[in-house]
Amino acid sequence: MLDRLPLLIGLRYVRAKRRNHFISFISLTSMLGLTLGVAVLILVLSVMNGFDRELRTRILGMVPHTQIEKPSGMTEWQSLAERLTQREHVIGAAPYVEQQGMFAVGGRNHGAMVNGIDPDWERDVSIIDEHMSQGSLDDLVPGEWNVVLGEILARQLGVGVGDSVTLLVPEASITPAGVFPRLKRFTVSGIFSVGADLDANLAYANIEDMQTLARMGDDVGGLRLELDDLFKAGSVTRSIIDELGPGYRGLDWTYTRGNLFQAIQMEKRMIALLLTVIIAVAAFNIVSTLVMVVTDKHADIAILRTIGATPRSIMGIFMVQGLAIGVIGILIGVGLGVLLALTVSDIIAFVESTFGIHFLDAGVYFISELPSQLLWSDVGRIVAAAFGLTFLSTLYPAWRAARVQPAEVLRYE
Repeated sequence: MLDRLPLLIGLRYVRAKRRNHFISFISLTSMLGLTLGVAVLILVLSVMNGFDRELRTRILGMVPHTQIEKPSGMTEWQSLAERLTQREHVIGAAPYVEQQGMFAVGGRNHGAMVNGIDPDWERDVSIIDEHMSQGSLDDLVPGEWNVVLGEILARQLGVGVGDSVTLLVPEASITPAGVFPRLKRFTVSGIFSVGADLDANLAYANIEDMQTLARMGDDVGGLRLELDDLFKAGSVTRSIIDELGPGYRGLDWTYTRGNLFQAIQMEKRMIALLLTVIIAVAAFNIVSTLVMVVTDKHADIAILRTIGATPRSIMGIFMVQGLAIGVIGILIGVGLGVLLALTVSDIIAFVESTFGIHFLDAGVYFISELPSQLLWSDVGRIVAAAFGLTFLSTLYPAWRAARVQPAEVLRYE
C-alpha cells in the first residue's frame, strides 16, 4: 500500500478543492500557461514549416537542385543525361544554355538571366510549366526567337505577350564599323509567375536560339538535375563530378539559395526558443503552487511520516501532483495546437472573408494564404521539453516536503 501512496495521495491533492483559493488559482494559471505555450509553439512552428515548404516548392522548383557544367561546352549531352538519370536519387535531367544579359525596350532596361531550354526536357526538372500565367512553353519554337519573362520583369519593362524586347549580352561583336555589343530582338510569347524574386530576374528562350546567340554550335552549357531528396544535392553532386573527372564542375542549390533556407531555419529556432520561455514560466509557476501546498499540508505530511511514510514517498506525492498539473496542461495544449495547426488556413480565410481584410496581400507576398505544415517530430520535441521543465519544477518543493520534521510540526497541533 505504501508503494502506491505517492500516486494515490498526489492525484487526490490535484482533485481536492483546497481551502486556500489562491493556491487553486495559481495551479489553474500554471495549467493554462502550459496549455497556451504548447499550443502557440505548435501553431507557430507549423506555420514556419508551411512557409519553408512553400519556398522550397516554388523557388527550388525553378532553381535546379544541382547542375553539371563543362566550361568548354558539353557536346554529347544526351548520352550523359541518360547516364545520370540512372543514378540513385536523380529523377530528371535537362540541357541548358545560360546567358546573363539586359532587356531593353522603349527606354526601359533591366538585367536578367536568360535560360535557353528545351521545353520537353525542362518539364522534367522545373515547375515553370505549372506557373505560366500567359502563353506556354511550347511557344518557344526554334528560330522564332520567342522569350518567356517573369511577371515582375515584364511589368518593369512595360511589355506583354506579343511585344518585342531587345536582349543585349555582355559580349562584343567586331564589325567593319567598329565594336558593338551583341544584341537580338525577341518576341514575348509568355509570362510566368512563381511569386518570388525569380519573377524579376529570370527569362526563358529556346535552347537552339540561345546556342546561336552565344555562338556555341550544338554544345550546351550543362545539365540541370532534379533529385528525389534535395538535401542530398551536395553528396550527389560531388559523386558525379568525381566520376566524370576533370573538365566538369558541379553547383548545387545550397550555393545559390542556401542562405535563404538557412535564414528560415535560424528564424524558426529563435522563435521556438522565445516561445519555450512561455512554457518555462508556466512550468515554474508550479514551483510556487507546490511550495504553498507543502506549507498548507505540513500536518498531513507529519502524520504520514508517523505511520511509516519515507521521505522518498513524501517527495513522490508532490512530484506526482506537480506532474499531473503539467501533463493535463500539456495534453490540452497539444490537442489545441494540433487543431489550430490543421485549420489555421481555413480560419484565416474565414476571417478575411468576414471582415474584408487581407493578412497576406498577393500583390506584396509570394503567397496569399497562410500555409501550415504540422510535423509530429516538432510536437514530440515540444512535449518532451514541456514535460522536462515541469519535472524540474517539482523537485525543489518535493525536496522541501521530504525535509519536514514530524515532531516539530505536531508539537503545535
